[in-house]
Amino acid sequence: MRFHLLAALLLAGTAMPAEAQRQTIDKRVEKLEGELRAVQRKVFPSGNVEPEIRPEGTITAPVGVPATSAVADLTARLDSLEAQLARATGQNEEAANRIRVLEEALNKFKSDAEYRLTTIEGSRAAPPAEDSQPSAEAAPQAREPAAPPSKLAAAESTKADTATPAVSDAAEAAYLDGFRAWEGGRFAEAAPVLEEVAKKFPKHRRASYAQNLAGRAYLDDGKPATAAKLFLANYQANPKGDRAADSLYFLGQALAKLEKTAEACKVYDELQEVYPDMRAWLKQRLPQARTEAKCEG
Repeated sequence: MRFHLLAALLLAGTAMPAEAQRQTIDKRVEKLEGELRAVQRKVFPSGNVEPEIRPEGTITAPVGVPATSAVADLTARLDSLEAQLARATGQNEEAANRIRVLEEALNKFKSDAEYRLTTIEGSRAAPPAEDSQPSAEAAPQAREPAAPPSKLAAAESTKADTATPAVSDAAEAAYLDGFRAWEGGRFAEAAPVLEEVAKKFPKHRRASYAQNLAGRAYLDDGKPATAAKLFLANYQANPKGDRAADSLYFLGQALAKLEKTAEACKVYDELQEVYPDMRAWLKQRLPQARTEAKCEG
């Protein structure tokens, strides 16, 4: 009787550690399976790729087989899951790196395109054009450009251009079409396209560019009176726009073409007062413009 009791105690002592080890490994397996599924969902969000994890039936050791065989099976299963998790993690990191590289390339392309557009637009000088007898409807009588600087300043709109442009949108595409037409010397074609951009997308950042360039297209096409109306409107409606200062400068140029040099000088004074930090392209040309208009000071 004592022999049987001692044998039972010995068997229980050997089985309990094996069972505890099995439970520990089961928990590790379940945790790894959960982590692997989470990584696979992140790497394959569309769900088109079938996960590598498949449910497995409960492993039961046959009668008479030592408990260590089940532990060995679980260990092998655990090694397999760890390898799958490492592969999935690597795929996720590789995908994240590709996305980062693409974003950097896109940002560089946007910066380069913006720089080229600004450089090309700023480097083109308006060719001489005469409009000694402007038509009645083209004369800028509705908005008198000869007003002193104080009146021009009082007419400034308080509405700032706060819109943020999208990377690629209808306003940007239309502006580029008008810009290319202007750059190619097709001024009559460019002007209405650019005017439409400013009218249709008044809160877009390109609105200031578009209306200013539309005025330049009219000025280049020998229509300074029509150009003056657009320049003045662009400055008054959007004084904080990217090309508001340019519109003041070209308003002075248009008035000089109309032989209204006194009014042109007042506009140049307004430009210096309101935009002391104007871009370098304007600062370089303003002294010569004042000299040509015979401005004092």
